[in-house]
Amino acid sequence: MSERIREKLKILADAAKYDVSCSSSGSTRKNKNKGLGDTGNGICHTYTEDGRCVSLLKILLTNFCIYDCAYCVTRKSNDIKRTAFTVQEVVDLTINFYRRNYIEGLFLSSGIFKDADYTMERLVRVAKKLRSEHNFNGYIHLKSIPGASDELMKEAGLYADRLSVNIEIPTEQGLKLLAPDKDRKDMIQPMNFLKNEIILRESENKTFRNAPLFAPAGQSSQMIIGAAQESDKDIMFTANSLYKNFNLKRVYYSGYVPVSNDNRLPGLNTSVPRIRENRLYQTDWLMRFYGFQVKEIVNQEHPNLDLDIDPKLSWALRNVQQFPIDINRADLHLILRVPGIGIQSARKIVDARRFQRLNWEHLKKLGVALNRAKYFIICNSRNYERRDLSGSQIKQYILSGAQSKALSAVAIQLQLF
Repeated sequence: MSERIREKLKILADAAKYDVSCSSSGSTRKNKNKGLGDTGNGICHTYTEDGRCVSLLKILLTNFCIYDCAYCVTRKSNDIKRTAFTVQEVVDLTINFYRRNYIEGLFLSSGIFKDADYTMERLVRVAKKLRSEHNFNGYIHLKSIPGASDELMKEAGLYADRLSVNIEIPTEQGLKLLAPDKDRKDMIQPMNFLKNEIILRESENKTFRNAPLFAPAGQSSQMIIGAAQESDKDIMFTANSLYKNFNLKRVYYSGYVPVSNDNRLPGLNTSVPRIRENRLYQTDWLMRFYGFQVKEIVNQEHPNLDLDIDPKLSWALRNVQQFPIDINRADLHLILRVPGIGIQSARKIVDARRFQRLNWEHLKKLGVALNRAKYFIICNSRNYERRDLSGSQIKQYILSGAQSKALSAVAIQLQLF
């Protein structure tokens, strides 16, 4: 690798780290005709369910940008070193890194130089060259450029496994304040086009065996949180709307990192706490997999998530009148709402109680976190009788127990030295 390419890679890989929407689960692209790569179980810079660490080349095509978004490190007014890859340089890097077993796929985003179509056309050319000229079957995630034409978006979907359009700021008012050159409609339009095209292609695939793949891993988006002082309610209601209206696979939440002293920003000198990101992801999970409605978790009375406890426990404490539930009789929907019971444990409970009535020991073996669940359920056992406690009392008991457990772990560590 030449020194010039090495320097470009250092600059443009560092600039890409602020984009967290690089999960690739859901694609089923297979290796054909002895080509390079195989999407397999999904490529991302993270750990898979079986503990396998996978990686991808995650870069910007360029950090030049015509926009001056207050929250963005590549904004045009920022005094940083600018550079850009050529299309062929990205292709060569991807192939060479793959052959050396450094990566299993490509995540390609970009600043916007000239205009949306000019930039998007180059992103598409990278994917097209990899697929057509190098027979590359590994994972490709392209960041779609807001405002790009439908024709380019359609072509991108034929070569990429996943496409994503960043919504950027949760509220339209926040976007107008921090990125006045951008229009929310330019973000919504490609999302809507991709949704309709994906539905159309899925229908074709059911009818025609050899119908071409179109973004088989779907589309995703990302929101920067904390830059416009929006509430968690604003964030999650926007996310819920994106899931419902555009069939998104994932919405990602990226805590604002101070990258400028722009007076439009809310005077944040530190990054958004990681625990806030975590609570938003937990809420997202409850909406997508546990049957919760967004207004049950965040609403006018509770606009922000509790940072001390997870949102499922927070909801249960606000609705203690709905508990306890009988674990041997309640349906799956209710069991999933019990703090300390995950999806797999809930399904195991429903299966196991067909053969015998379950007690505390059974539940513990099935993976239930009894330190939380015991306040909200009854079962075939009298080892623990649920007392008539208020939500605040239960919260105090749980937090005290967690603190005692943490202190015990520290004591054990000290004994080892």
